[in-house]
Amino acid sequence: MKPVVKGVALSLFHVPTLMAYYGNVPYYERVFKPDSEYLSKLSSTLRTYDEAVKYPPNQVFIGNYSPEELRKIKRPWLINENLTANREGEFGEIFNELEFFGWLKIADSFELVWLEKNFLVQVKEIISRHSLFYQSDLKDLGEGKELYEIKAELAKGGAVPLFYGLEIIGCVRNGHAYDENLKGYPLLEKLANKASSVVVLRQVISNCAMEAKSIDFIIESSEEAVGDMFQPGGGDLAKAIAEKAQCLNANGVDVRAFCAGPAGAIIIASSLVKSGLFKNVVVIGGGSVPKLGMNSREHVAKGLTPLEDCLGAVAVLISEDDGISPVINLDSVGRHKVGTGSSPQAITTALVSDPLKMLGLNFTDVDKYAPELHNPEITEPAGAGDVPLANIKMIAALATMQGEIKRDQMDRFIVEKGIVGFSPTQGHIPSGVPILGWARKEILIDNWKRVMVIGKGSLFLARMTNLAEGFSFLVEKNEPVTELTQPTTLSREYIREVIIEVLQEMSGKFGG
Repeated sequence: MKPVVKGVALSLFHVPTLMAYYGNVPYYERVFKPDSEYLSKLSSTLRTYDEAVKYPPNQVFIGNYSPEELRKIKRPWLINENLTANREGEFGEIFNELEFFGWLKIADSFELVWLEKNFLVQVKEIISRHSLFYQSDLKDLGEGKELYEIKAELAKGGAVPLFYGLEIIGCVRNGHAYDENLKGYPLLEKLANKASSVVVLRQVISNCAMEAKSIDFIIESSEEAVGDMFQPGGGDLAKAIAEKAQCLNANGVDVRAFCAGPAGAIIIASSLVKSGLFKNVVVIGGGSVPKLGMNSREHVAKGLTPLEDCLGAVAVLISEDDGISPVINLDSVGRHKVGTGSSPQAITTALVSDPLKMLGLNFTDVDKYAPELHNPEITEPAGAGDVPLANIKMIAALATMQGEIKRDQMDRFIVEKGIVGFSPTQGHIPSGVPILGWARKEILIDNWKRVMVIGKGSLFLARMTNLAEGFSFLVEKNEPVTELTQPTTLSREYIREVIIEVLQEMSGKFGG
């Protein structure tokens, strides 16, 4: 059974106020340097929702512009406001902050999120008209709280306020009297992840025109671990997401490997489908609040607009072969093994060269490589350079070293095989997986035949090991099975007759 990419959902949630208060960089700046110049300038640099919608990389993310079209748009992309742009795309859409607070409340199962009642009226009016809104969501939204009740809850300590512009419109309450894992701030992070994941799970089900009950299993692969003080990373966020999307026949597990998580999860999901255990498995990665505004200090210092104001979320449906959808080739996958080594050349060899050799393929047999699709307009001002470009240059250099392309062919290889970065810098989100929407589309219309998705993770961040992690896999055109390769069922009588004929022929040749 061939596992195929049946559907992909990619959405963004424009949350500039959430970034300004609860992205880790501005959050801890408020704790330790509340009078800093950075904080004084931050609020005046935030972009509007319309600006976020018109931003070309965001349009690529949701499926309106292709990566190749983005390459042709002159930078800085931020000033290209005259381009045609829509909030809805082929893969998903860009939600505004008011809508996000509605989804945050819908994701809340323990009355942790309080929204002011008049603000909630606005939320209901907007969100109830959305195609992904379920009738059961009305009960989850509730009736809201009076502002004095919210302020009284905040005065107790531990809860965190929710802002819309400059106004307090709610709070996230403590989930426990003294458990640090269940205080307002960490719960906000986890609920935001859950909320964005619920949306893209509903979206991928809608994109595929299927019933939620058809989903068998869900793998949650973000960088947010959920739990309490006795099991801080215990999970299972996957099942919590499945519940809110009414996937009644599904359960699931959480998979963690920092930025490499989704790539590893897709390999696991594909293996489960190929084994025949499940027919429809969804891999999900929700948005990461801590990474909002991660590079905003450098952006503000250089007079730039902080672009890390959108939560990204992705859902990929891996299903049994339908004869049409692109196939995930499990005959060879790239793995960064314990003994691989940590040099760029060693990592690229393990994740790119070795799996291709196992299949008898050359570097040039892959149409596109998708390693770490970070938006360079975010990373370059922070000194990290153009990450996707650096990765494809390394792949081109290795292809040259192995004699598959000539040195003077490298520049062409880099342009033709590389992908311009278009993804928010939220670790697991840009690490290869956002290309799956475009890979599926371009393969189906025969523009591409084969795409390599590469995910890499920095495990040293947890202070458990200095090793990195990495996975890669190929997404390929679904070639129909020919008559020659189709399995045939032969009767015992037919096989017996063939054996007798062969034995008689051999007896005649060799004289009895």
